[in-house]
Amino acid sequence: MDFSLNLTQEQKLIMTQEMQLSVKLLQMSSFELQEYVEKEIQENPVLDVKESNANNNEMEKDKLDYREIIKNLDFDNYSHHSYEKSDDEEISPFNFISEKKSLKEYLKGQVRDLDENNYVKAICLYIIENIDDRGYLVLENGEIEEELKISKDLAAYCVNVIQALEPCGIGARNLAECLKIQIRQKGIEDERISIIVDRYLEMIAENKYNVIARELNIDVKQAQEYGDLIKTLDPKPSRGFYTGEDVKYIVPDAYIRKIDNEYYIIMNDDLTPKLTINSMYKDIINNENDKDAVSYVKEKLNSALFLMKSIQHRKSTIYRVLEKILEKQRDYFDYGERYLKPMTLKEIADSMNMHESTISRAIRDKYIYTSKGTIKIKALFTTGIISGFNGENVSALIIKNKIKKMIDEEDRKKPLSDQKICDLINEHGMNISRRTVAKYREDMGIKSSKGRKRF
Repeated sequence: MDFSLNLTQEQKLIMTQEMQLSVKLLQMSSFELQEYVEKEIQENPVLDVKESNANNNEMEKDKLDYREIIKNLDFDNYSHHSYEKSDDEEISPFNFISEKKSLKEYLKGQVRDLDENNYVKAICLYIIENIDDRGYLVLENGEIEEELKISKDLAAYCVNVIQALEPCGIGARNLAECLKIQIRQKGIEDERISIIVDRYLEMIAENKYNVIARELNIDVKQAQEYGDLIKTLDPKPSRGFYTGEDVKYIVPDAYIRKIDNEYYIIMNDDLTPKLTINSMYKDIINNENDKDAVSYVKEKLNSALFLMKSIQHRKSTIYRVLEKILEKQRDYFDYGERYLKPMTLKEIADSMNMHESTISRAIRDKYIYTSKGTIKIKALFTTGIISGFNGENVSALIIKNKIKKMIDEEDRKKPLSDQKICDLINEHGMNISRRTVAKYREDMGIKSSKGRKRF
């Protein structure tokens, strides 16, 4: 066996930890970025939050205060408000009170008010603890009496007590039982509805009322009326209650406003705290006696500086992407959705000499606030279909809107087939196929003509 040493040369792309952090920050949503920065502030002692002070720097008076512009602009979407508390206002203790009442707490409150003995209430509280986030009881028949060593009749009685509480349908073990509880509490006594719930829920979803009517020996219209009634019931009783997951609010990364026929991109500087370096640690670096402390502080200092640099890079990248989008979609911002042009990640990436993946990360879960409301940046990227009349590309979003409008205005007794919709759209000079219509219809969550038919 021959052993030898060989010298080879090869190229490898290795991502350092700093590069990985920069990529990670770029693709974070505004909410995720806030959480990450707050965590870093807690873990890195070198990082400090810069307090805003109007008298700190006289040069700030000459700079353009974007936040002041945003506050003074008259946005058309009045659903977005901001509130800034002045130092002169009295701080009320009620400002710090916040309660999220969960489903289980709501149910327990009702149990405590019941006219039952404490033993029954204790069993009911145990049952409530075994209700999942959907509002369904996760214990099977026989488990309650086995776990608590009680009789079958008492377990059934306590389950019925829970199922009589609000919200309607709570404590069911499956979807069919949940729906039947709601039917019973509505005072509807019809054996056919129970049969349909037990056997034909999938057929209702597929609009197969003719099959249901034939098997139950009723007319199709009556079967459809039963289906309409069942569709009014709530399959998830916990809806509207806090189930332990915090609501994540949308925070725009930038504001786009038209002033004197020009559009301006105003980056949201309030996304993250203003970071700075704590000056106290400068003295530690100059202390040559404690090398371990100096090494630790230098490591944290480098981490803090790179974090601040990465946040600034994220901001500038998003700004540059929005500039290119504004150039391409000027008509959309001027006249609305009908004028949205086809635009791809590759097109923007090529114009910025960047990779598609960088653009994809830059727009991931990012929103902009405009006079039309809050818009997801990714929604502005659509594929195009060549028009048959002038050869220009037409945005897929425009075609989807045309399909939806046709379906909304169709005769429910004779819904339009995908081929018919295709023919009507092509008459307007758009060259699409039946399969494209079917794909766009499914993307919008619209059923086929068979599923939309009303008897």
